[in-house]
Amino acid sequence: MQAGWAVAAVPDLFRGYGFRVLSSDVPPARVAGSSPAGPSLTLAAGASSSPETFLLSPHTPFELLSPEEAPVLAARLLTGTPLGRPLPPVAMRLATTRGTNALLERKGAKTALFVTRGFADLLEIGTQQRPDLFALDIRKPAPLHAAAVEVPERLAADGSVLVPLDLEALEAPVARLLADGFEAAAVALLHSYREPRHEEALAAWLAARGFRHVARSAALAPRIQLLPRATTAVVDAYLAPALQEYLERVAAALPGGSLHVLTSAGALAGPAGFRPKDGLLSGPAGGVVGAALAGRRSGLPRVIAFDVGGTSTDVARWDGAFEVAFEHRVGDAWLVAPALAIESVAAGGGSVCRFDGTQLKVGPESAGAAPGPACYGAGGPLTLTDVNLLLGRLDPARFGIPLSAKAAERAFAALAGEVRASREALLAGLLTIADERTADAIRTVSVRRGIDPADYALVAFGGAGGQHACAVAELLGMATVLVPADAGLLSALGLGAAAVERFAQRQVLEPLAAAGPRLPALLAELEAEAAAAVAAEGVPREDISVTRRLLHLRFLGQDATVAVEHDPAVPVEEAFAAAYRALFGYAPEGRGIELESVHVAAASRPCEPEPAPAEPPPAAAPRAPRRRAWFGGWRDVPAYDRDALLPGARFAGPALVFEAHATTVVPAGWSARIDGAAGLLLTRGFVEIE
Repeated sequence: MQAGWAVAAVPDLFRGYGFRVLSSDVPPARVAGSSPAGPSLTLAAGASSSPETFLLSPHTPFELLSPEEAPVLAARLLTGTPLGRPLPPVAMRLATTRGTNALLERKGAKTALFVTRGFADLLEIGTQQRPDLFALDIRKPAPLHAAAVEVPERLAADGSVLVPLDLEALEAPVARLLADGFEAAAVALLHSYREPRHEEALAAWLAARGFRHVARSAALAPRIQLLPRATTAVVDAYLAPALQEYLERVAAALPGGSLHVLTSAGALAGPAGFRPKDGLLSGPAGGVVGAALAGRRSGLPRVIAFDVGGTSTDVARWDGAFEVAFEHRVGDAWLVAPALAIESVAAGGGSVCRFDGTQLKVGPESAGAAPGPACYGAGGPLTLTDVNLLLGRLDPARFGIPLSAKAAERAFAALAGEVRASREALLAGLLTIADERTADAIRTVSVRRGIDPADYALVAFGGAGGQHACAVAELLGMATVLVPADAGLLSALGLGAAAVERFAQRQVLEPLAAAGPRLPALLAELEAEAAAAVAAEGVPREDISVTRRLLHLRFLGQDATVAVEHDPAVPVEEAFAAAYRALFGYAPEGRGIELESVHVAAASRPCEPEPAPAEPPPAAAPRAPRRRAWFGGWRDVPAYDRDALLPGARFAGPALVFEAHATTVVPAGWSARIDGAAGLLLTRGFVEIE
């Protein structure tokens, strides 16, 4: 926050907040009172200190620190509710990276794995794949669980009991674990996907003995393969305490309101039905849903979401339906959980730019929110945000927080002293590195899946999306870029448009010829199961519909599957052959097909976008002040205010477009217009400007 921020006209709105002056030796204080008149804050440095009024000078950057969770703070600011007073009834939808951060930073609960006797080292062995094929010194990350307990039990492959479950033998090791501070347990027993009764009995027994959180693999991932089931259970147990306590704190601040959390699959779930393993891509999923909504509003049938935030860039594809992966990796963990097929790369506005003695690098290290980029003035390193600032592509007056070009110059000077290159060549080279890295992420969700990105429009959002979108599009042969209105807030738009959705699944593992006759009955059973799960969230039955019927198929003898949408009018064999050919370029003939699993999704009635407005008549963009910026050379280019560009306005690059939460760079060779949905539509090639 900065001193020029307009304080809401609510007396004592900030009473009880912490106060800290940035880049100053002034000790932290507590807000004893606030007044919109002036505006002013009354501070108390300590319980015995007399209050002191602090005038909000426009040149004094400071922070106000809330003792509550960020979503609750946002609700208080939105409703003008001071601390200590209950919020009015609100319906809150929340996307969170709390679980992702805890997983990546390894700050989860102390967790024990309970696994069938003989498999204690299962997760340490893993798949035995080498992370780097030619590295001589392989350093594997340690498992998330801090202890493994072998359970005396064994089921046969058909679910029959070979060795009965012996709970008495676990009394002593469980007592030691609880005494050592273990609070979470993951249960993963052999063949429990076929017969879960041993897992169910053990999980109930562990909860009764004192474990606060118990995750059961067969309930979370009811499928063959013990390793991914066990990993999923461990991740869920490891993250459960922190995530559940966080959601409980948020929900407690909403008396009379409601709370829904976005899952990795872009669907909503209430706190009771939300599991940590389902929410590790919660934040990025909101952006993908928002990008699809923005594309529909602008009449674009196929889009690639391009979300460039502070730490990472997330990309995904939408062509009328979301691509869903039922297994995905987050950090070192391989999870069995539905998630939008999102590819992430550690390149964002806060990515650190450095020289390692051999080559320039952008990321994966990030400056984070504290200290942040060098230009934040808090001692941070040189980042991509600093590079854009030094190339004239950011306007400090519009950034929302104070920016220091001098601090960015000092950080850049340190790097320039290590690299023999001109100032502009070095800065432009860092941009190119970042653009290439993000373009490669898009290739993963398109080219490497048999899709030509040139057939799609790039929807750029996030704080830094518009700064890099056109350059990335050129690398991929894409000709259209859409920067929606309020591009920096598109994830929130997607969160508001998300539906309550649930998947029901069955693993089949049979030849299609044998399983085919039973397929209609199986689909009907799964449809009813998925719809019941949505109804359990309070959605009326008449508002629930089945949205996906996915058959996961493969040729006999193969391991990987291809997902095919079930269409009763198209033979399954033909649909599979077409999908296989599109992905691999050929389809083997004469080989049997196996039905590996079936997934069915049911959802509440989605938020349908308004029809794309009629294309407004062309109009010249208003005159704009010129700004000196780097476009292959220093040039004076128009700097448009996004709010002043009305539908129909057109202009050609090079140009800059500034708005409250983002900046868009329009290079030479690109034209721009504001469409009927207020989106900034960029097209390669010039248009005639009147």
